[in-house]
Amino acid sequence: MKNEHRYTVQVLWTGNRGAGTSDYRSYGRDHLISAEGKTTIDGSSDRVFHGDAERWNPEELLLSALSQCHLLSYLHVAAANGVLVTGYADEPVGTMVQSAGGGGHFTHVVLRPVVRVESGGRPAEEVAALATRLHVEASEKCFIAASVNFPVRHEPVTVVAPLATAG
Repeated sequence: MKNEHRYTVQVLWTGNRGAGTSDYRSYGRDHLISAEGKTTIDGSSDRVFHGDAERWNPEELLLSALSQCHLLSYLHVAAANGVLVTGYADEPVGTMVQSAGGGGHFTHVVLRPVVRVESGGRPAEEVAALATRLHVEASEKCFIAASVNFPVRHEPVTVVAPLATAG
């Protein structure tokens, strides 16, 4: 039996300046992304494509989705493997190439998570090695990374702290 999940969002274009799409520069790229019970996201295209730089663009949202998915998968595998994560930050970078016909595609994404873990009384090198290896398993479990047709690489940094004591 297949475990199937459906997701629904609404996207509403708000960029009609009165002339619709009468020409390429006549319309705004502004739109709203929403889902029931969630805060609305102000979307646009990237500034280079005549969008509003103050709004989220699809390329940033794709990069964010890959980073979020890896984070959540990583926290899962860390907990399952006895690695105590106390901090996680990522600054991913994605590269998109435009084609001659006006389209384009991502060629790759690099996730750069900095993960803080506690040693739990174990040797720091051992904990760091395990915590770093778990990025491979997390990548295999990430639904979003498994759904794209370009490589998603990882350049993790693991910071090991001694076990915190209550004081």
